[in-house]
Amino acid sequence: MTASVIVAMIFIIGGVFFLTVSAIGLLRLPDFYSRTHAVGKSETLGTMLVLIGLAIYNGLELTTLKVIFIIVFVLIANPTATHAVAQTALHCRLNPWTLKTKDQPQELPCECDEDESQEPEEKQ
Repeated sequence: MTASVIVAMIFIIGGVFFLTVSAIGLLRLPDFYSRTHAVGKSETLGTMLVLIGLAIYNGLELTTLKVIFIIVFVLIANPTATHAVAQTALHCRLNPWTLKTKDQPQELPCECDEDESQEPEEKQ
C-alpha cells in the first residue's frame, strides 16, 4: 500500500464515521430542530471527507476534478438547504422540544396553509 492509499482510507473512514453519527442523531434526537442540526453538520462533513478520500485515491485525473466540483457543491448546498428547511419550520411555528412539551404532540399551524384554504373572490 502506498501512502496516498493510506491517507485516502483515513479520510474515507473518517467520513463514514461522521455519516454514521449523522444517522444515529437522526434516529435518537427528540425534535426536528436538533435532528436538523445534527444531520446538517455531520452529514456535510462526512460527505466531504469521503469525497476527499476518493479524490486522493483516484490521483491526478479528470475524474478528480469532477469530484472536487462535487465537494464545492456539497459545501455550499447542504448548509443552505438545512438553513432553509429550519427557517420554514420556524415560519410554520413548529415548537422546539422542551421538558414541558415532551408529551404534547407538535402541530404545524402554518400560515401558508391558511392562505391556500381561502377561496378566490369572484368578480362582479
